[in-house]
Amino acid sequence: MDIDLNSPDIMSATDAAKIWGKNIAYVRNSIRQSPQKWPSGTYRVIGKTLVVTTAGMEAATGIKDPRKK
Repeated sequence: MDIDLNSPDIMSATDAAKIWGKNIAYVRNSIRQSPQKWPSGTYRVIGKTLVVTTAGMEAATGIKDPRKK
């Protein structure tokens, strides 16, 4: 399975928070406080950057990707 790191479905936690209209600390706090909301493989820390997927944000927030409206 190839993973396309250029995919818009992979983004930094900060970018994801902005896209979903959340506070920039939302993603980190959500993962720390409610990890059960995040499906396996939908977030990962790379270096010091928290990277999340669209699927993870949709599961955690209950809101479909705002870019696809």
